[in-house]
Amino acid sequence: MDYAKMRAIAEELTAYAEQLEGSWEVEIGPSGPFLAMMSPSKRHEGTVRRIRNQLNAQLPATHPGYVCENGPEIEHPAIGRMRRPDAVVIPETVLDEEGLAVDATRVLAVVEIVSPSNPDNDYTEKLAEYPAMGIEHYLIVDPRTGTIEVHSDPCGDRYRDKAPYIFGDAVPFGPWTVRTDAFRRYGKAGNTTP
Repeated sequence: MDYAKMRAIAEELTAYAEQLEGSWEVEIGPSGPFLAMMSPSKRHEGTVRRIRNQLNAQLPATHPGYVCENGPEIEHPAIGRMRRPDAVVIPETVLDEEGLAVDATRVLAVVEIVSPSNPDNDYTEKLAEYPAMGIEHYLIVDPRTGTIEVHSDPCGDRYRDKAPYIFGDAVPFGPWTVRTDAFRRYGKAGNTTP
């Protein structure tokens, strides 16, 4: 199915989801458009906020005019994918444009916080899709295990470089540093170490 048809179906699913109870998102993955219920935990959202705040404090020095935000969809019609990362580094000007999705070629970095229910989505599907979209930096934070992976240097559908870290480390992420000492694991009251 071509991307225009998949995008039309995704828009119909989005309109349908607005009538449902709860919070839903639509993405286009390897099997086409799908609707998924979102129920991120407070720790998930707290980790996204901490990363976003840290990157936004550093971006004016490294990439003036860029921001780290959560929410915008990113799409790459040539490979037939549309995703909604937990956080994305993009030019601030795209937030004033019409439409729902950001062209993936304008995305500098993405961040995903692994959910307990679907870890393969971040470690398998998106780990192949983001480099294929040409996204230079991909940060995977896993509160289940207290681990972090930094992926960079896209080459086809994979990243050439991968660096592992644990909660508590100062994590180099592209030209930025993400401090993880305040990150919390799922199911570990107050713990910051694995």
